[in-house]
Parts: sequence; structure tokens; C-alpha cells
Amino acid sequence: MYNPFTLSGKTILVTGASSGIGRAIAVECSRMGAQVFFTARDATRLRETQSLLEGDGHQYLIADLTDEEAIKQLAHQLPQLDGVVFAAGISQLKPIQVISEKDVHSIFATNYTAPVLLTKALAKARKLQATASLVYISSISGNGNTATALSLYGSSKSALSSFVRYAALELAGKKIRCNTICPGRIETSLLQNQTMSPEDLEKDIAKYPLRRYGKPEEVAQAAVYLLSDATQWVTGTSIVIDGGRTLN
Repeated sequence: MYNPFTLSGKTILVTGASSGIGRAIAVECSRMGAQVFFTARDATRLRETQSLLEGDGHQYLIADLTDEEAIKQLAHQLPQLDGVVFAAGISQLKPIQVISEKDVHSIFATNYTAPVLLTKALAKARKLQATASLVYISSISGNGNTATALSLYGSSKSALSSFVRYAALELAGKKIRCNTICPGRIETSLLQNQTMSPEDLEKDIAKYPLRRYGKPEEVAQAAVYLLSDATQWVTGTSIVIDGGRTLN
């Protein structure tokens, strides 16, 4: 049966696959028939992810994507790829008055510099198939949806979204497409690690017209869509998944 959304026969790399959105994307890609290569820094959690994948032939690779040499080594270890999902990311609640230079470097190293340099490394090593799809997990915080104490996170995601548009233009000649997904708040460990009180959470959820936060699987399904042949004429754009949050 014809299915333009299948990933059968495709080889996909997912970064940040040890938990949260990255893990959900790796699982969903396997369910849709892809061979999944996935990476993060924690071997134990990567093995947990592997236990959730469907099918055979999947492989995890331990890599610190804040290290440029590690990025180069990762690129050379990989086979030819039909798609990449850049899901590794960190968040930090910090008012502007107490931001340090270390904070700036930490957030941008993971959320911006790592995907930029990995894109470069994969392109330079010729690991991207013609018509490959690159999907970058950004955030509505990078699209003008501001919140107190999230200036560094939002700025790093804004920079990433901007980079993707340039990458889409530069790589279009090779038929490689680049798009972003911009979620609102998603129920992951990143959210659980933040210091919002139950009352604050209730008030924040009330700002979402659909009256809940998103689920990692819902972002994963959007990633599958962008990785699939159904989006061969989609590049340089962004899918917002936020339960209507940016309508307010």
C-alpha cells in the first residue's frame, strides 16, 4: 500500500536520543521502518533507548557534541544518511542579572554550535544522501514567545532557527532540505527539572488554548513527517507544535 509517510529503507541519525524528545523521535522513526543511529553522552540511557526501538539494525554512538573533534569522529563513523534530527538541547532558568559567561557558552555550545558544526561535518564528509532531510528541534521561545529567565535558552533557539534558513538555502542545490520544529512546553525531564511551583505550572498551562503541555511523541510524529518523502518540496520552514500557545 502506498504510504508517503513511511521511513522504510531510510537511515536516520537522531541526536540527544537518551531521553525526552530525542528518545521519542528515535522510537517513532524505528516504528516507521527506519534504521536508526542515535547519539548522546550517557551510554546507560542510550541502552534504555535501544531497548524501546522496534526492528533490528539500530545502533547507538556515544558522543559529546560540544566537542568539535568528537563531532568529526561521529561523522566518519556514520553510514550514508537519509535524514538527521538534531534534538540535543539544554535549558536553564536564569535571570539576566545573574547570567555568567560560562552560562552563555554552555547553552549556546549545545543548542546552537553543536548542530551547526555537526551539519558542517556531515556535509563535508559527504554523509548526506541526495534529498536528505535535516530536522532541527528549536522552540517557540526562539520565535518571539518570551518568558522570564529564559533569555539564554530563547536566544540560542532563535539563533538555531536563523541558521536553518541559511542552511536550507545553501544545501538546496544538493536537494537537501532543512526545517525546524518549534514546540511549546513538552512534558520531559527538562520541564521537571525547572523550579516552577504547582501554582505557576497551573497558570502557565492555562495560557495554552488546548489546556495541556505537549507530549514527546507529538513532536516525534512531526519529525517523521519532515523526514518522509511527503515533504520533498518543504525546506526552510518551521512547524509550530504548541497547543495554540502562540495565539495568545
